[in-house]
Amino acid sequence: MGTDLNAPLGQNRRVKPASKRNPRRLLAFSFLGICCASIVGLSLWGALSPDGLKRDPPQAKVAAAGTKEADDKAPNLPSGQSGAGGTMTPGTAYSGANVERAVNDDGTTVTTFSPRSRDGKGPALISTGPVHGQGPRMAAMPNDDLLEESPAGRLPVTGPDGLRPMDQYARPWSGARGTRIALVVGGLGLSQTGTQKAIRELPADVTLGFATAGNSLQRWMQEARRSGHEVLLQLPMEPFDYPDNDPGPHALRVGVSAKKNLDELHRNLAEITNYTGVMNYLGGRFLSDADALEPVMRDLGKRGLLFLDDGTSAQSLSGKLAGAFDVPHGFADLTLDTELSRAAILRKLDELERIARRNGTAIGIASAFDESVAAITTWVVEAQGRGIEIVGVSALVKDPQHN
Repeated sequence: MGTDLNAPLGQNRRVKPASKRNPRRLLAFSFLGICCASIVGLSLWGALSPDGLKRDPPQAKVAAAGTKEADDKAPNLPSGQSGAGGTMTPGTAYSGANVERAVNDDGTTVTTFSPRSRDGKGPALISTGPVHGQGPRMAAMPNDDLLEESPAGRLPVTGPDGLRPMDQYARPWSGARGTRIALVVGGLGLSQTGTQKAIRELPADVTLGFATAGNSLQRWMQEARRSGHEVLLQLPMEPFDYPDNDPGPHALRVGVSAKKNLDELHRNLAEITNYTGVMNYLGGRFLSDADALEPVMRDLGKRGLLFLDDGTSAQSLSGKLAGAFDVPHGFADLTLDTELSRAAILRKLDELERIARRNGTAIGIASAFDESVAAITTWVVEAQGRGIEIVGVSALVKDPQHN
């Protein structure tokens, strides 16, 4: 024991055997230390730096549309998909716009499209407004937007976009301002053979008028439209010598209420569809009475229909009232078949041509007699060879929307 007390401290202790070192464990501890040091360093830098970890947003660039830079940077999304913020991205079709992209603080991208002056290159979007006329395959089909249901049946009406039946069912023409003539052959529907002959033989440039007292009018109208004809509806109206000269059932008459005449008007208008307007059948007395005619003209104006006066009554007020209610209106210059012979009708047609060359335009009317159909068919071909354009009657009426 004394020996132990005199021995230097720390001596004679049991010496532990040296342990074996595991290199894998050393490597793991070293990696963990490095990670901890990195996290602590980044945290201190983020706390002390005034901008922290926030990146400086790149300045928004404006790329001129149509350049390679704009096209290269444009997002190429499939049609119908959205870019940032839900904005529709039209691929690389930017030739008509300036494209500006900005990166926000939160990393989102805002793309702004604005118009620029065009240099004549690249595509352009052109708005043509309502489409007028119908293709041949659809000419016999009515536009449902231009019809309304009524107790009398389907009636023509101006569409929600302002398109009128007069425009929709008009026969297209060249638009040239040369000598133009409109020929109207009426009375279709009264005779099956006569109607069929007129539709089959008359050139498509001739306008056809259907009498509301006829039969199978909708079927004949469809055949006429498929053949390319513009169509009018002939309204029966009271003549001066009524009732000795009777225009037929549902005629518009003087001396009855406005409501009665409007009911009869609607019953007539519902007979067919796909017509550009109406013309009078007889009606000398009715057309000369302002009180009777005014409600009818007012209704026709709202429906977007033209009115053609056959020109047989010098006392007619149709032109004056049509102007008051914005009804496209025209007067016939000549009745071609007052004398029912081919030679006489050809002479009238030559007279109509002289009127057209003097005034620029002219309108002639006839009935669907065999002699009239034959003479008009021959004359039209010859007149076209002389540089005269035969047009639908809608091309020659005075239209308040365009005149």
